[in-house]
Amino acid sequence: MRVEEVNRCQINNWYPKFKGVSFETIIQELPESFVDYLNDSGPFILPASSVDQDALPNRVHNPYDEDDFQVAEGSEDEAEYVAPPSFPELEQAIKKSIDSLGGAVIPKLNWSVPKDTAWISSTGTLKCTSFSEIALLLKSSDSLVHDLSHAYDSCTDKTSTRPSTFFLALRKWYRSLRPEMEFRCFVRCHNLVGISQREVTGFYPALIEKKDDIRASIHRFFLENIKSKFESEAYAFDVYVKSNGHVKLVDFNPWGGSTIPLLFDWEELENITSNEENMTVDFRIIESQCTVRPGLKTAVPFDYLDTSEGSGWDDFLRKADVQLQQQTKFPEAVA
Repeated sequence: MRVEEVNRCQINNWYPKFKGVSFETIIQELPESFVDYLNDSGPFILPASSVDQDALPNRVHNPYDEDDFQVAEGSEDEAEYVAPPSFPELEQAIKKSIDSLGGAVIPKLNWSVPKDTAWISSTGTLKCTSFSEIALLLKSSDSLVHDLSHAYDSCTDKTSTRPSTFFLALRKWYRSLRPEMEFRCFVRCHNLVGISQREVTGFYPALIEKKDDIRASIHRFFLENIKSKFESEAYAFDVYVKSNGHVKLVDFNPWGGSTIPLLFDWEELENITSNEENMTVDFRIIESQCTVRPGLKTAVPFDYLDTSEGSGWDDFLRKADVQLQQQTKFPEAVA
């Protein structure tokens, strides 16, 4: 893997060329002061909001007990107090972008989405309606350490650990999207050699019936929109297939490195012979309840998935874990 191949997968690089076949997104450059804030390993402090929009609910207290919340002058608490940072210009720009995208977005840095921090938001999802909510997800995320400090770790020609500039991509929030209809596609020698279901912690019987149609739609989309336009020889890209068969581009990913091959492994993908454009693409989905992969649920990339309590998905994932444990202890029960 080379640095130029990783850089092509930055959303600020590929989105302008493919915006016509992707989800609506607004991208803006981040000031280095905000990047320093994300990298700061000191006390966890959210930025002060210039428009009074907090990510967390305000504490409710009895006004008669107000003295309990005052810091005495010269006390140790006063000495430890750290004023929250403020980014008023960035906040105003983000507010404008959120409004133009319908009032709700999903944040993404150059490559990564803070999927690991959805649980901390008030909705249990990555849906954000304010700068403060975005800052909360970004600051809390371990996933973004890849972008901030390890983006080029797998590159043979790396000269830096991070890009010179960071960008924030705000992607329009779509509540109606279904997790089973997102797929990761693998390209080698400029040919599509494999397609994998992205949400591999669940079994969706309807996918079996639609498998051939979905494969044909994705392959046609690749030939018409991706093959001759994305410069890398080997890479992965994610798509969403709508109910009418239309395909939307979600993201690009480098070949190997931190990209998860899901229902494949990299060695077998390397050994798939890529022929002409009419080759039969190896398309893999979860085809029975016994083959779900609950162990990969922390890597589920579907950005719109709501796993909060009461969403239905929280109960499903718990049951999937229980079933996997039972299968491990009593394999004869699955035979």
